[in-house]
Amino acid sequence: MPKYLLLSTKPITFKLLLSGQPKLMKEEGWEVLLVSSAGIEMQQICRTEGVHHEVIPFVKGVNYLEDCISFLLLFQLLRKVKPDVIHSYDPKAGYLGMLAAKFAGIPHRIHSITEMPVHAKNPQKGFTLLEKWTFSNATALWVNSKGMLSFFTTNSKLDSSKFNLLGHGSTLGIDLEKFNRQVLKENHLVAATMRILPGENDFIILAVSKLIKRKGIEDLVAAFLSSKIVSFSKLVLIGSFDKNEEPLDQEILQTIREHPRVVQIDWTDHVEHHLALADVLVQPSHEEGFSNVLLEAAAMQVPIICSDCVGNTSFIKQQKTGLVFPIGEVTALKEALEFAFVKREALTSYAEALFEEVVDKFDRKMMQQLQLEAYRKLGKNQEKG
Repeated sequence: MPKYLLLSTKPITFKLLLSGQPKLMKEEGWEVLLVSSAGIEMQQICRTEGVHHEVIPFVKGVNYLEDCISFLLLFQLLRKVKPDVIHSYDPKAGYLGMLAAKFAGIPHRIHSITEMPVHAKNPQKGFTLLEKWTFSNATALWVNSKGMLSFFTTNSKLDSSKFNLLGHGSTLGIDLEKFNRQVLKENHLVAATMRILPGENDFIILAVSKLIKRKGIEDLVAAFLSSKIVSFSKLVLIGSFDKNEEPLDQEILQTIREHPRVVQIDWTDHVEHHLALADVLVQPSHEEGFSNVLLEAAAMQVPIICSDCVGNTSFIKQQKTGLVFPIGEVTALKEALEFAFVKREALTSYAEALFEEVVDKFDRKMMQQLQLEAYRKLGKNQEKG
């Protein structure tokens, strides 16, 4: 029985991005182990997926002492378990996991690159030490958008065959059974409504992300406040502030907390119910691999406005499946918001076209099969070797 180890620093990855994959792998004859830091959700995840979980403590950011401890614990676990495949899903899991796996002699070391590299805007600077560490120790690098594949094959000095794109992109598609207007629960819809408190005719503008600078939140707030539709709209921000990672300016923070037309919600496990109340989803990020929020909005048939960063334009086509504006251009974003408010039929047609594309290309069940086949191929190649 082949062994598969799935590694992430945060257990929420298994719940939101990879749900169903461990269960499928087990059903297909693999021995599956999830590894992450501790989390209250892990008991439910293991019960749902029918697999085991091991705790490795990971700290946020670079902390050499704590990272060394995590590395040693991970190395010991890998030597004990001896998986055939290890697959990591975030930067820290990548550089610690790929190195530990190489030292432990794990034959197949896959890292999924879900974020653009630090120097994406200035590729001549090359990759950071930790990025180089991850890329060199992995045997395969999976990117999650066509734009990212083009970027890495053009700007890295690695063999292009090391990079892989599953299907048309994304981490693992979208769960169309969950993000489906027909199955929403009334009590969660009521709860979402009570958080937003929309007026009878309010135009609801929703954004879901960390509330930090590089996610374009300052651009969005500025564009909203300068638009002609403020008094007819509500800006709803789902996400938490971060004092340590590109914190928002104090003026913007104060506006978010005090403006009567801006609502901030720390986080929710019921994003789909908030999407159901939205008239448009805005994704103003300055950099993105492939935004899962865009997939979620598309599955819920919510019109999309997004920046033209690599991950977004790999998915959204201007005035065909959404509205696209230049990164950081507040005036262009303001005009897009006003256009969406006035031209609602056009936005609806974009959303309908995108929904058809999502059903055809990004259904999680289909993406799970593609990933399973990729793992099977590794096993066949190993047998040949």
